[in-house]
Amino acid sequence: MIGADAIIKCLEAEGISTVFGYPGVAICPFFNSILDSDIKTVLIRTEQNAAHAASGLARVTGKVGVCAVTSGPGATNLITGVATAFADSIPLVCITGQVDSSLLGSDVFQEADITGAVESFVKYSYLVKKVSDIPRIMKEAFYIANTGRKGPVLIDIPIDVQNAELKKFAYPESVSMRTYKPTVKGNMVQIKKVIHELEDCKRPIICAGGGVLLADAKEELQEFAMKHDIPVVSTMMGIGVMPTEHPLYYGMVGNNGKPCANRAMNEADLIIMVGARVADRAISQPDLITENKVLIHIDVDPAEIGKNLGTTVPLVGDVHVIFENLLQYEIPGDYTAWNEELAEKKAAYVDRRHFNPDFVNPCRFVQTLSSKMNDDAIYVADVGQNQLWSADNYVMKHGRFLTTGGFGTMGYSIPAAIGVRAALPDTQIVAVCGDGSFQMSMMELATIRQHNIP
Repeated sequence: MIGADAIIKCLEAEGISTVFGYPGVAICPFFNSILDSDIKTVLIRTEQNAAHAASGLARVTGKVGVCAVTSGPGATNLITGVATAFADSIPLVCITGQVDSSLLGSDVFQEADITGAVESFVKYSYLVKKVSDIPRIMKEAFYIANTGRKGPVLIDIPIDVQNAELKKFAYPESVSMRTYKPTVKGNMVQIKKVIHELEDCKRPIICAGGGVLLADAKEELQEFAMKHDIPVVSTMMGIGVMPTEHPLYYGMVGNNGKPCANRAMNEADLIIMVGARVADRAISQPDLITENKVLIHIDVDPAEIGKNLGTTVPLVGDVHVIFENLLQYEIPGDYTAWNEELAEKKAAYVDRRHFNPDFVNPCRFVQTLSSKMNDDAIYVADVGQNQLWSADNYVMKHGRFLTTGGFGTMGYSIPAAIGVRAALPDTQIVAVCGDGSFQMSMMELATIRQHNIP
């Protein structure tokens, strides 16, 4: 087989069923080889949207999304989609074609140093120099993308490497990388400190970010909160960790969040920050929020803990595993008075916003739309004012709320919804966007029509 065939064999070994992309000269061997497999290719209309579509698939399956584009402008067009996935910690493998190895650095037609260009917003990148390295690199790329703090990995493959003959193909069964050992299990000493702090506090609250959903820890977090009657708020990326109408859930925090959620954060004496970066949209004044409070920060990425605010108890590890450990402990704390106080404030809140009766009330529109959607439906929000209306008014039942919170990339919702549909053919999916973001991705209506995507 040739190198391009080997790449396809690797994708098959990883269980990849769909690749989003756009062909061109430098990636043609790959797209020729994929025709001989059962892997479906979805032709998007601009390369950025290949990454968005792969992101939508990855977010609802927990698997790695795959996109493939050509060199030069194809690769540089992909950059915004890669950066979007990196900011939201979405696992992708992005394959780019490259000019002939012997011509690298010669400024030949459609040459671009894509590995250098994406260096600051990928988990890792590869420039494949030998065809025999393809199986190892592909195995490592999928492992890196979907472990630890998830994110995109880019593989740049020159056309001569794709066409080179590979005499023996063997896909590695495991990965052992000396320099990459993500922490999964939380330190038991730190876990016991968390329990001790919960025993001593009177007004605890859990602030859940997108990391809870990425770690598939939603059920464990809900079980922990309900077992101990601990109120929950979320960041925008954490919307969906609990149903909107759950009595322990007080909504999204931040500049555009619910007043009762922000007030609960302000008045708590202990905050469990879990799977959240503590960025400006969720907490604009970190020092003010954490003053005279115990802060427990749980995250799989040690670099995030203490980055934006001081932490009392740092706890590094996979959120799913950590909550499984926390559930093994009994906590004698009684938070009844705290819950009653928050419930009263939530019930007393009056929405004093006024809307012009001559126009559609966007908040009521989102509430009505989401309440009429199926229980397991997926709502994909774009970026702009429509994102804020969606996040503030979406009625979560048992589905998913997807948006790009870290990078705020307009034009995200339609291609992301295409990716969701590829993974979930029978689920109700609604993409909501403003006129600006629609015009940034309306070319994908052609993709939807071509592939008969309902």
